[in-house]
Amino acid sequence: MSHELYYLSIAEASRQIAAKELSPVELTRAYLERIEALDPKLHAFITVTADLAMEQARAAEQAIAHQGQRSPMHGIPFALKDIYDTAGIATTGHSRLTRDRVPEANSACTQRLLDAGGILLGKLATHEFATGGPSYDLPWPPANNPWLLDRFPGGSSSGAGAAVAAGLAPGAMGSDTGGSVRLPAAYCGLAGIKPTFGRVSKRGILPLSWSLDNAGPLTWTVEDCAIMLQLITGHDPLDPSSANCPVPDYRAGIDDGIAGMRIGWVRHFYERDAMAEPSMIEAMNAAVDVLQDLGAEVVEVELPSLDLFQACNRIITMSEAFTIHEHSMINRPEDYGAVTRYRVLPGAMITAAEYLAALRQQRECTAQALAVLESVDVFLTATIFGPAPVQAAMRAEANFSRPPLTNPFNLTQLPALTLCNGYSEEGLPLAMQIAGRRFDEATCFRVAQAYEKATPWRDRRPQLLEPEADTAVVNPRASGDRQNDDAARRADYAALCQRLELGLDEAQFRDLAEAMPHVDAMVGRLQRDRPYTDEPSLIFRHADSDSGEVSNHV
Repeated sequence: MSHELYYLSIAEASRQIAAKELSPVELTRAYLERIEALDPKLHAFITVTADLAMEQARAAEQAIAHQGQRSPMHGIPFALKDIYDTAGIATTGHSRLTRDRVPEANSACTQRLLDAGGILLGKLATHEFATGGPSYDLPWPPANNPWLLDRFPGGSSSGAGAAVAAGLAPGAMGSDTGGSVRLPAAYCGLAGIKPTFGRVSKRGILPLSWSLDNAGPLTWTVEDCAIMLQLITGHDPLDPSSANCPVPDYRAGIDDGIAGMRIGWVRHFYERDAMAEPSMIEAMNAAVDVLQDLGAEVVEVELPSLDLFQACNRIITMSEAFTIHEHSMINRPEDYGAVTRYRVLPGAMITAAEYLAALRQQRECTAQALAVLESVDVFLTATIFGPAPVQAAMRAEANFSRPPLTNPFNLTQLPALTLCNGYSEEGLPLAMQIAGRRFDEATCFRVAQAYEKATPWRDRRPQLLEPEADTAVVNPRASGDRQNDDAARRADYAALCQRLELGLDEAQFRDLAEAMPHVDAMVGRLQRDRPYTDEPSLIFRHADSDSGEVSNHV
């Protein structure tokens, strides 16, 4: 039976462990053997903690034998994106700058999973400091997609998506600033959730954007996603963005069905704002039919345009990311990957007024989304525009081109869950996302569970197929087809670099200059002529005197 253990769901493995039908040691050994056999092709792991995992598995087996399971994760292995601090274990951020960084303490999420009895298999590949990718000039190669090894697994939680889909771990923790849990979950055929901002502590996670970062799990099933999220939620007084509000039992009503629910279909995101591939549109139409057959009412709704959400997300992220990395970017720019520099350096050129304009726009977009949510229970839209692209052909400029379908729910801070809703003709996963009201992850799980149970998509697993032909790796740093010939603007960038003491070489400065027209275009989408009463989204509300809940942003 050991050859099937790595495909057990967390829920089923937990049930078998509780019934003494399965040993945590046996289960952990099966995953470690799977990692050893397949990871040379997948590159999902940066660090495998085999000895520690077996030690934790033996301890779990003893504890369960004498005291029973302390949680559904007791005796269950998991893995962490390599931006989660792990005491005594390197947390590299997939970067040469921090390849030898060994934290003294665990992140809040790491500790909660370990306290629940989870077994750490190791640390997973990402894109450098969770900026997106892929990159080929870092100490570790990018992770590959187990459905077709030359395809992009999504990012930046790339190793998490690849590992869970291939059966190297039953669940993994990722992070999501603009879609970095949901995109790898989508491209790898998984369930993944970005919870409400503030629902899960970010303490001990390497940051990309303080305003937009979220921690969330990737799993094979919706129920497994609920199990993992349950264990990592809760107020953390050491995280200033952590919300102090009740946490429901996410599995209590997960099988209650969706009869009578009203679902807001945000169709224009992928059919008007940016066009999805026919296979994705067909999968969405079929998913709507399934949800209606299950008793839900599906109505089309309108939200602000995707490109406006993208503009806000990119401007906020780049500004905050450069601030986070300013010292190292000034002193060691050559130690960053070229793609990371291309995506972070423009943040140095964004003015305070432009950053605040994005925050004010964020507040307005959020207010519009919340108003629509008064008449529907959840939003429904696509997660991706089509199946995973060829990884080696991807360029850094894609960060500024077609706006991601995931950005809106980072900006509005709403919980958003992705799950598989079909496959392309070549057998690659497609995906949709369900977004709910703030702190109502439970309804997202309920809708997703109903759909998952009514469809056959969990019956298929990736086969780690080799591509028919090798694809040459392009220079992903920049496209080179959009030159910035504005001499005055280039002089402005050079002056700012000098003021910041950014010692960029000619190629690095050229990349910065080529990125800036995209940034300027996004700034141009923002409404700037606002009354002074329109506050930015970082203005906090006071705690509600009855519930104690703090709304971090309006």
